[in-house]
Amino acid sequence: MEFSSFRKYTRLKWIIPICSAGILTAFSLLPADEWQDKVTNALALFAKRYPQEKVYLHFDKDIYASGETMWFKAYIMLQNQPSLAASIIYVELLDKDGNVVTKKRLPAQGAAAAGDLELPETLKTGHYQIRAYTAWMLNYDPSFLFYKNIEILDPTKKNTLPAKDTSALRDFAVQFFPEGGNMMVNNANLVAFKAIDQNGYPIAVTGSVQNSKKQTVAEIKTIHDGMGTFELSPAAGEQYHAVVKIGNGVQKTFDLPAAATEGASLKLFNRGNRIFYQATLANPDDTAFHKMMVIAQVQNQLIYKAVLDAGEGRISGFIPAQNLPTGIVHVTLFSDKGLPVSERLAFVRKADQIDLSFMNAEISNAPRSKSSIELFAPDSMQTSLSISITDADQVLKDPDEHNILSTLLMTSDLKGYVYNPAWYFKDTAKATIEAIDLVMLTNGWSRFSWQKILNNEMPQLKYPYEQGMSLKGTAVTNTGRYPLQGGKVDFIFKQPLDSNTSFASAETNEKGEFEIANLQFMDTVLVFFQGNDKQKRWKDVQVTFDQHFFDRAPMPITTPYPMRVPLGLDNAAMTRFLTTANESNKVNRAMTNKTVYLKEVNIRDKKITPQQTTEQRYTSGMFASGDGYTFDLTKETPYQLNVFQYLQSKVAGLNITGDLNNPTLAWRGARPSLYLNEMPTDASMLANVSVNDIALVKVFRPPFMGGFGGGAGGAIAVYTKKGGDNTGSDQTIRGFERMKKAGYSLVKEFYSPDYSVKKEVHELADKRLTLFWSPYISVDSITYATTIRFYNNDFTKRFRVVVEGIAADGRVGRVEQVY
Repeated sequence: MEFSSFRKYTRLKWIIPICSAGILTAFSLLPADEWQDKVTNALALFAKRYPQEKVYLHFDKDIYASGETMWFKAYIMLQNQPSLAASIIYVELLDKDGNVVTKKRLPAQGAAAAGDLELPETLKTGHYQIRAYTAWMLNYDPSFLFYKNIEILDPTKKNTLPAKDTSALRDFAVQFFPEGGNMMVNNANLVAFKAIDQNGYPIAVTGSVQNSKKQTVAEIKTIHDGMGTFELSPAAGEQYHAVVKIGNGVQKTFDLPAAATEGASLKLFNRGNRIFYQATLANPDDTAFHKMMVIAQVQNQLIYKAVLDAGEGRISGFIPAQNLPTGIVHVTLFSDKGLPVSERLAFVRKADQIDLSFMNAEISNAPRSKSSIELFAPDSMQTSLSISITDADQVLKDPDEHNILSTLLMTSDLKGYVYNPAWYFKDTAKATIEAIDLVMLTNGWSRFSWQKILNNEMPQLKYPYEQGMSLKGTAVTNTGRYPLQGGKVDFIFKQPLDSNTSFASAETNEKGEFEIANLQFMDTVLVFFQGNDKQKRWKDVQVTFDQHFFDRAPMPITTPYPMRVPLGLDNAAMTRFLTTANESNKVNRAMTNKTVYLKEVNIRDKKITPQQTTEQRYTSGMFASGDGYTFDLTKETPYQLNVFQYLQSKVAGLNITGDLNNPTLAWRGARPSLYLNEMPTDASMLANVSVNDIALVKVFRPPFMGGFGGGAGGAIAVYTKKGGDNTGSDQTIRGFERMKKAGYSLVKEFYSPDYSVKKEVHELADKRLTLFWSPYISVDSITYATTIRFYNNDFTKRFRVVVEGIAADGRVGRVEQVY
């Protein structure tokens, strides 16, 4: 079930008790000075005006071959709550040079959107990257868009697989990260490090830290994925370096950052329900850092504030975390000048995810047999879930795994690359929690700069928060010298996809600007437009349109997320995968060229008879009856230019005189009301509708009280043709200019066969590697369960089932099981 309305869910309540706890600490009862208010006010202003949006894409699998379809569902969050107002999401496939291979604009609803990316068989194989975002996210650092690296393989070349890199490592690098940002002389400093190989992947290292006399003062040894820590108490004026080597014996030397002789730094000790902190000074006698303040925030929301006084020994405290949700806590130490001097991240790990589990699984691995699995979600909150079922033996997992938990709870708030972040959410063991803290020590927070927001240097909002597609532009007159003030631009939209026609009109402001908001159409629409000066001051009106960034010719993109050489997978499994993908492509080609028959059904509804008239199909309410004339243009080929010329002399008593593009109408001394598809309109709009697009005209004798504003002059109601009646009218409209506009991308429906019904298409081989995909799973609100049923292909013996999703209160969830 997708979220349909906004409520203040219980998860938001964590803000209130934590704020209270922070305010009531012993160190925060002191009266706030102006510099303290400046800091907290700047954070509050940024959080209110610049909320942060996140995107995550759940794909049906991790590896693909050309010719396949990538199925995905996008989840959109705003300040870690479902972004219910989000209306559009953009998804791009980039090649290794940053060129946009294909892109999608998808309508979002209920903080989610479903889509697919078709990979043509002719697509060049190699390294690719998925980029996904909302327009609002483009206002901020591009590092926080969604990125996913993928390797697209050629199924016809099974002997040229990307093998595991077993060659000797040629190079490596080690970075050092003092806790809090700087080492302080004459203090015990915790220093974290991260070692990576020449491809950017973590690598195990050992070594030692030495002083200028080559004396060993600390030992270096990785703890997890190239990361580790050591303690160092640097002496003033001393320079330190690290001598590090990797498994094959290659050794390198790296300089450590110099220790500061003045300033302050921050230490954290994460104990789960409490995060203890301690400020350390390089020089305890330096009164410039006696007065300080500690600020803690989560998702730009202030959760803790404390004033420190080193002169009186108040340099430590704790941040209550028992009511915080899973996620990153950003702690900053400020001087009494209101400047940040040290920062540290901590990760709160709670068992607060959506409780998802599988039950009552009835799995059959016989060819084309039916299986069922029950998904259980014992939660009173609405959920938005997606499911993928794949062949567990042939569709291998990426060893650098990213999932909804690791993305939305951790990496989406970190700048930089984290290898295999899903590993940190496999359990809550002590070793796992300690490894997460290594990630916090070696990765920085960069969603905003304290210095900038304190100086009121806020982000420049070039991209508004979109509420749907819009059409914006400017109308000018007198060969472009003057804006069209108080005029209008008339539009006719024709959609080739279903032959529908719609009409709109936009008023121009004093600058000649106009906008039509909340446009809804798929694929491509033909836009016919004409500028009109209501006061007839100018005959020439030129209209230009603002170009949306999605409609511009794509330029190569330099992404901050590097495309890494894949680690490689098991060759035997990859060969099986590519063999099956190649056979699946052959089956898909056969299905495309083969007639597929519809399922037989018993028709019980009444058959549509010739007596059902065009009038009955088009009219409704008071428009379906009334005293007057009816003209069915679907049975004619009218030669007239517009409806007014068509009606001349056809209706007794109706006078149509003057300029037929804006005629004078009268009937029994009053002007008839005008309607287009049963909505009020004006004469100029009706005059611009081609008679070839008109299905029906009804002329009601006076008085007519059937529509808005109906009255003594009767009414003329014009109906434009629907898909079945549109026989391909001319793609030009007299007096109108034309352009094409891209709409929402079409989304395919996942093919899931039903082998209980005999169909000709079932004679083909079944080589599906993704056996079931559904971007929307509805969980029963009473039983908290739903049953997923699917049919096997011709060969799968083990099934990997993955469900991911979000709850209405912002929690995320994931469950994976192999049967």
